[in-house]
Amino acid sequence: MSAPLVISIPHRLGKDEAVRRLQNGLTRAAASVPVLKVDEERWDGDQMFFRVRALGQAASGHIDVADDYVRVEVVLPWLLQRFAEAAQAAIRSRGQLLLSKKS
Repeated sequence: MSAPLVISIPHRLGKDEAVRRLQNGLTRAAASVPVLKVDEERWDGDQMFFRVRALGQAASGHIDVADDYVRVEVVLPWLLQRFAEAAQAAIRSRGQLLLSKKS
């Protein structure tokens, strides 16, 4: 098993507003990426657990929402490890868009 990919995204929304914006955000984001399919998106308070599939490979992880940052942790299968850097940049970019003040 590979080490998890961890991304921390700062925000100024407060925990409740950040959770509100992120709910179903994974499904909306995946709709714009043809090779990504969401298998599970489950919230438990301020933590979301998810499982996605890309290129026939499953990845899973969770998102922890705090008052001033969001921490995303994803475990990629070995076949998707070569895309880890691109995945990290994409997750950070999408997260910053969802958590920007203007939404």
